[in-house]
Amino acid sequence: MEDGGPGVEEEEHVAGLFTILGYLYSFCISDYLPCLRVFDIDGHEKIMKKALGTVRKYHDPEIDQRIGKWKEGCKKEKEDLLDVLITLKDIDGRPVLSAEEIKGQIVELMIATVDNPSNGVEWALAEMINQPQTIEKAIEELDRVVGKERLVQESDLPHLNYVKACAREAFRLHPLAPFNVPHVSLADTTVAGYFIPKGSHVLLSRPGLGRNPRVWEEPLKFKPERHLKDAGSEVGLSDPELKMFSFSTGRRGCAGVTLGSTMTAILLARLLQGFTWKFPPCVSSVDLREAQTDHSLAHPLLALAQPRLGENLYIAA
Repeated sequence: MEDGGPGVEEEEHVAGLFTILGYLYSFCISDYLPCLRVFDIDGHEKIMKKALGTVRKYHDPEIDQRIGKWKEGCKKEKEDLLDVLITLKDIDGRPVLSAEEIKGQIVELMIATVDNPSNGVEWALAEMINQPQTIEKAIEELDRVVGKERLVQESDLPHLNYVKACAREAFRLHPLAPFNVPHVSLADTTVAGYFIPKGSHVLLSRPGLGRNPRVWEEPLKFKPERHLKDAGSEVGLSDPELKMFSFSTGRRGCAGVTLGSTMTAILLARLLQGFTWKFPPCVSSVDLREAQTDHSLAHPLLALAQPRLGENLYIAA
């Protein structure tokens, strides 16, 4: 759009993605009684098909066009992941993935990348607006490390420990999904004294980890300082000690954890560097209630953003 905001097509595309996310882990009776699937009692299948159709309406033409360019020889260099998927070949020189498989992979990647960073940044801003001193500390760090003559870059992140601590605290306190992706135990095993039979579905509670009072002091309080290390050591967004989950871990962990962590930190940093954040008129605090279906905000964050950098930086961005 002319004002720089999202257009109708962008809004429809994003709405489709978040509809899919909303129903991805929701309870569905036919998951447990497959004979009922044909009746779609919950209505989930109809909703998911419509949302997926909306998303693919925008994806598929672009993918088909890119595949055509490679076949016609108009494109010879790989510029992104889509090019990599299209050009994958087996030992006989045949494509590894069909067009439909590529389209499926792209949809899965889009679904996997839109929720965690956006949810983490929204929660971080909501909590920080309610605690103005945290915004002041973050802006002081940004002005000291980056200044106001250029936009914060990925190369600045190693020196922005407080900003990353704010993002990490949002991940700890407000994980989007209540559980990790379901796993099945392949053999009888015992973990922390609990016997887990072979074939058990194992779900790990993200809030149970991040809000565990035996691990975290004042676990329900947004307190970025808890993540700052002694002697100014760099703050990471993941936790190798598994005191919290930002994305996932292990051999079958999220393949995009590094990218997702970087996206989250840089998005939060740019929003804090670029704008002064305040409550809307007649509002004294941000409502921090969680939604009923997941751990996102019950109501989208509404705040006043006042530019604090030179106009040329916003145009360049």
